[in-house]
Amino acid sequence: MPENESWEYSLYIPNDVRAVPVCRRMIRLVLTVHGLIHLADLGELIGAELIGNAVRHTKGPAALRVRWREGTLRVGAWDADPEPPDFPGEFAEPTDAEGGRGLVVVRSCSDLWGWQPLSRFGNRGKYVWCELATA
Repeated sequence: MPENESWEYSLYIPNDVRAVPVCRRMIRLVLTVHGLIHLADLGELIGAELIGNAVRHTKGPAALRVRWREGTLRVGAWDADPEPPDFPGEFAEPTDAEGGRGLVVVRSCSDLWGWQPLSRFGNRGKYVWCELATA
């Protein structure tokens, strides 16, 4: 794949946990089609964590965004809640608890991550994202 080729995909989903595996499959398919199969497992993991949080912790619709630009994969999730995500502390350790470790996984697996307030179609919300560099 040429380094200067850029692309972006978005998938809008209802607030339904059944949408999480759909998002995982979409990430794998997109990365495979673009010759980035080596990023598929990690992309699926972080995408599922981000979109899973969006569906579990908000009441409105959500969206998954997968973007490739200049050798960097960005995976992000938009949701309708404008409140900042509850990021774990700087030195938080993964736990055996059933929940609460998703953003620790995202932080541990990505090169860069963060969030920003965002509006879509007149609705306020936030966009939580992370990046994986291939270089």
